[in-house]
Amino acid sequence: MSVELIVPTLGESITEATVSKWLKKVGESFEIDEALVEIETDKITVEVPAPSSGSLSSINVKEGSDINIGGVLGIIEEAKNTKSDANKSNVDQAKKEESTKPKNILKETNESKEGNISQEKEKIQSSEIKNDFLKLSPAVKKMITENKLDANLIKSNREDGRLTKEDVLNYMSGPKTALKTSDREESVRMSKIRRTIATRLKDAQNTAAILTTFNEVDMSEIIKVRDLKKDDFMERYGVKLGFMSFFVKAVVMSLQEFPAVNAEIRDDNIIYKNHFDIGIAVGTEKGLVVPVLKNANDMTFGDIEKKIVELGTKAKEGSLTMEDLTGGTFTISNGGVYGSMLSTPIINRPQSGILGMHNIQKRAVVINDEIVIRPIMYLAFSYDHRIIDGKESVGFLINIKTLLENPSKIVLGI
Repeated sequence: MSVELIVPTLGESITEATVSKWLKKVGESFEIDEALVEIETDKITVEVPAPSSGSLSSINVKEGSDINIGGVLGIIEEAKNTKSDANKSNVDQAKKEESTKPKNILKETNESKEGNISQEKEKIQSSEIKNDFLKLSPAVKKMITENKLDANLIKSNREDGRLTKEDVLNYMSGPKTALKTSDREESVRMSKIRRTIATRLKDAQNTAAILTTFNEVDMSEIIKVRDLKKDDFMERYGVKLGFMSFFVKAVVMSLQEFPAVNAEIRDDNIIYKNHFDIGIAVGTEKGLVVPVLKNANDMTFGDIEKKIVELGTKAKEGSLTMEDLTGGTFTISNGGVYGSMLSTPIINRPQSGILGMHNIQKRAVVINDEIVIRPIMYLAFSYDHRIIDGKESVGFLINIKTLLENPSKIVLGI
């Protein structure tokens, strides 16, 4: 019986996907729920599992081609016998053949016995390796397979020994050999994610009246709080107390003070949001993604830090879901993790504003008519001038600066 392999529903706003890689060839057999093809959208990459055991009789969509949600990727010819029946049949046949062999053939020399034992050990070791490989995430398996790596040679930084994408990347980052003259250029088709990122960023520049205002923040007080409370925080929440929770809290409080920054233009209307879902821009191997902290105004410092770690890990492993990425009323982008001193971030449409964080540098500043050395971070706030006036944008950024330089205001909410 033939069965259609259908593109599953991937989210409300997603109408099509791109076939990035077929994991099985025509005629190749597989078990139920085994991954057959990898597809990607502008947000996530997913593997489509087999609805039943069988073999792939035809591929309808080639790699690199687009297909609508609900479209037919290929045709599956269902298996007539189950895996257990096939195994039983093989065992019975082996027993039958063994019983019909002449006794003198069944006699083995010590040398052949040792050879068989050695082969059995190799089979067991091979099986263990395969089982360990199957436990890896789809993204890690893909990297290992595409780069023809030996998973047993890669060191894991996790306590349970399971490999992550970061482990594989660290293993792959070694001395690079110079390219041959014939290899000086390589043409690679843009992924669905990269194409969508390019389109949206350009669309944001073409549509919104983007303007950026800058300020600087003295991080001294936040650093003091972190040094004082880091051990207690770790003991209580199981994660480190980072800067991002302070920024998320300061942004939410400032959005409440300046509601236009948390709004968007929809047709001829301004939609003011009464919820505060903060997107955190994360750079991944395939491009920029923006997982969202839903209802950030209701989250504690511990909730924020734990959720950021969770979303960051999922982003690196390529396991973010549509729920993780949907929504968002305002975005924070931290270029400081890459060493950026200053930048002008582009709005994540349909949002109207984005805050850019940068690296912290000790600088000479004047305080009470004295020159002192303080850890300073430059902030950049890009906004849609169609909806946010200059006075509001400057006031919004100054409010964030004031809150960050006085963490007690954030903690106490006054």
